[in-house]
Amino acid sequence: MASLLQDQLTTDQDLLLMQEGMPMHKVRSKSWKKLRYFRLQNDGMTVWHARQARGSAKPSFSISDVETIRNGHDSELLRSLAEELPLEQGFTVVFHGRRSNLDLVANSVEEALIWMRGLQLLVDLVTSMDHQERLDQWLSDWFQRGDKNQDGKMSFQEVQRLLHLMNVEMDQEYAFSLFQAADTSQSGTLEGEEFVQFYKALTKRAEVQELFESFSADGQKLTLLEFLDFLREKQKERDCTSELALELIDRYEPSDSGKLRHVLSMDGFLSYLCSKDGDIFNPACLPIYQDMTQPLNHYFICSSHNTYLVGDQLCGQSSVEGYIRALKRGCRCVEVDVWDGPSGEPVVYHGHTLTSRILFKDVVATVAQYAFQTSDYPVILSLETHCSWEQQQTMARHLTEILGEQLLSTTLDGVLPTQLPSPEELRRKILVKGKKLTLEEDLEYEEEEAEPELEESELALESQFETEPEPQEQNLQNKDKKKVVTCPLFCPSICCQIVAQAPISKPESLLLSRQKSKPILCPALSSLVIYLKSVSFRSFTHSKEHYHFYEISSFSETKAKRLIKEAGNEFVQHNTWQLSRVYPSGLRTDSSNYNPQELWNAGCQMVAMNMQTAGLEMDICDGHFRQNGGCGYVLKPDFLRDIQSSFHPEKPISPFKAQTLLIQVISGQQLPKVDKTKEGSIVDPLVKVQIFGVRLDTARQETNYVENNGFNPYWGQTLCFRVLVPELAMLRFVVMDYDWKSRNDFIGQYTLPWTCMQQGYRHIHLLSKDGISLRPASIFVYICIQEGLEGDES
Repeated sequence: MASLLQDQLTTDQDLLLMQEGMPMHKVRSKSWKKLRYFRLQNDGMTVWHARQARGSAKPSFSISDVETIRNGHDSELLRSLAEELPLEQGFTVVFHGRRSNLDLVANSVEEALIWMRGLQLLVDLVTSMDHQERLDQWLSDWFQRGDKNQDGKMSFQEVQRLLHLMNVEMDQEYAFSLFQAADTSQSGTLEGEEFVQFYKALTKRAEVQELFESFSADGQKLTLLEFLDFLREKQKERDCTSELALELIDRYEPSDSGKLRHVLSMDGFLSYLCSKDGDIFNPACLPIYQDMTQPLNHYFICSSHNTYLVGDQLCGQSSVEGYIRALKRGCRCVEVDVWDGPSGEPVVYHGHTLTSRILFKDVVATVAQYAFQTSDYPVILSLETHCSWEQQQTMARHLTEILGEQLLSTTLDGVLPTQLPSPEELRRKILVKGKKLTLEEDLEYEEEEAEPELEESELALESQFETEPEPQEQNLQNKDKKKVVTCPLFCPSICCQIVAQAPISKPESLLLSRQKSKPILCPALSSLVIYLKSVSFRSFTHSKEHYHFYEISSFSETKAKRLIKEAGNEFVQHNTWQLSRVYPSGLRTDSSNYNPQELWNAGCQMVAMNMQTAGLEMDICDGHFRQNGGCGYVLKPDFLRDIQSSFHPEKPISPFKAQTLLIQVISGQQLPKVDKTKEGSIVDPLVKVQIFGVRLDTARQETNYVENNGFNPYWGQTLCFRVLVPELAMLRFVVMDYDWKSRNDFIGQYTLPWTCMQQGYRHIHLLSKDGISLRPASIFVYICIQEGLEGDES
């Protein structure tokens, strides 16, 4: 069985040299730099490393786990070691998900280029593979693993070992019969194509064959009309035309003769069911399909909390990598906590903790580089500024000079608006959210009015630290300073340069109390806040009477949840005209997350998540923003955009269109092992289906477990859910390994919005805890949605 990569592996000079192996320094930190010998394996899909040139090697990484390759100049760690290790000889392997980057330094620039070019070539090849090519490569990988003596052949003993590796518990006689049937050369071993035939016999899908034959008159093929009937009746694609059915046959039928005769074979039918067209996620929801011309407050906005942290909230590392990862996954609101740093340069870290510090200007440069790689829609910089006057000026200078035209520094067209602009109007613009001076606020700055609430962690910690005299106390005594009289909210920076001729005579009267020791707001920084002025929330009545559409309040998760229970409809109405940002409790020092669904139910737009932490909550967030091109903006349902909405998330009533969902969980395919180190262990899988939405809709059910079969388990069980507000519902499918002695172990999951779900026979392609594809692992289901709450079927 020839590998898809064989041509490149035998002809490309870079790949040939990589297969010979090279010494490189592996760099983990400023103090950890070790020489290792790296070599690309002959399969072209894995890189191994050893401590010595001919020493015992072990896997370092798989090409399928690699997202991209960066040069040394783009590495935060390698830049910090530039005096010790030459940047030109360094590069970074960036992985999918939350796995830490791998920084390597070669012995020469040319060797670094060989690995950078070679690895990127392999990554591009893997990325461009279609379903069949990925399956062929997957088979090639398994063949390599099963062929223990690497002679290009597999004995029956090697096949038995491979079955355990593949999560298959099979009767030995039956396995041997399949082996003999595939051994057409009668050599007692399986080679190349013989192994492919063995795999096909092993993976024969009886449930799919039965479905195929129920629509096929001769049991051999589906004619165009038979396939059209299947699409309309079972897949609920009632508007499907002959032209669309023919297009699908051309796309998925492997034989040229079948395409010419406009028929679909069993192989073509299975290929369709495993494709994006047969996926549970509606392909129509994958591109940007929503109206992007409505005001910002009409959208849910993918938001990150303490974006700079890649670990916990107390001692974790701060890194620009946090911003890169958040922005590349479609996040549109990132948080920047800024404090006075050495040499006049502001730094970013979690104040009053032991988290490490990074330069503010490096954060801004990173945002400038990565803001629009995944999405063209606006990025919001949520500034929490704790700096002195001088360093605020430095912040303003960095924002202006580094972001340049990307920075929104005045209103669109210079006109005073009556509502927030739309994502479409703000394409490729970066907005600053923060405190702002207004006409009603001169330098006798009313902190309580403009300062967002302190997070619980800061409130708890501040009392433990004695506040040092603020630098601006001396700054304000500078006789060259002029007094700022006004700063209109929507203005170019020139408005912030209006000055009074008289010098400030009593700086002490302008200072905040020692109990509220906070920096005075610098007009240069204030002028960069255009549409997103931070204000403290007092009550919904106060907001209506005193606040404007361009002002935004922040809520701790605890306060937001309390408001939903006490005044859910008022919160919904508040969010129809003003933005709200919700952040995790400061007590979540481990960077854990809350469920964002409860806040979305009230129309809260910016529900900030600790994106560095995988788990159920991030699965819901990722699933929600997977739609609409992954652009980071999702249009809220109409009842969350109507300023007179009567919707209450705790008490939903008509006219919402309740629905009943029937899910037949049929079978699973190629589920991965939970513990890959144990060859003999085979999973006992079960499927759990969870629904998250308004409180009355939140539910979960699960199937029975199938003993000792992770390769092709069959459940055939139907689950029934009744949902009052489907527009807000999220579905999460989780496959678990049953364990009667302890908690069930996670195998894989997939989460999606109810509104993006396709009916009919669908495959659900599983993701890891980190959101990385586990292909070809999947579950096969039948989905049926009925209007109303009446009726049930099995």
